[in-house]
Amino acid sequence: MMESLRAGDVGVLLAGGGLVVTLTVWAWGGDRGDTVVIRAAGKVVETTSLARTRTVAVNGPLGTTQIEIEPGRARIARDPSPRQLCVKQGWLTQSGQAALCLPNQVSLEIRGRTTAYDTLGY
Repeated sequence: MMESLRAGDVGVLLAGGGLVVTLTVWAWGGDRGDTVVIRAAGKVVETTSLARTRTVAVNGPLGTTQIEIEPGRARIARDPSPRQLCVKQGWLTQSGQAALCLPNQVSLEIRGRTTAYDTLGY
């Protein structure tokens, strides 16, 4: 097969591969977040910077949700919800990412200069 490829064919393949990589990074790269917004029962409990390490405890109907913040990232470390879906999301770093603990009515959202939306609701 390699003997049937010409120099122009290889150039087109390399250019196409480079374009795919560039578009992937551009489309899914997103902006690094710099702020975290913590909500309980739909109300903002705290808005803080992602610049320093700290732990925040937020009370909900089922108990206390523990949120860990480190430079450039945040996560829900512990939650009393039965299925632990928000804990399993792990560290959030990109603007627009969120972890929702619906049974305990606690949420964590990362914000930055721009938000990368994967879907929009009308």
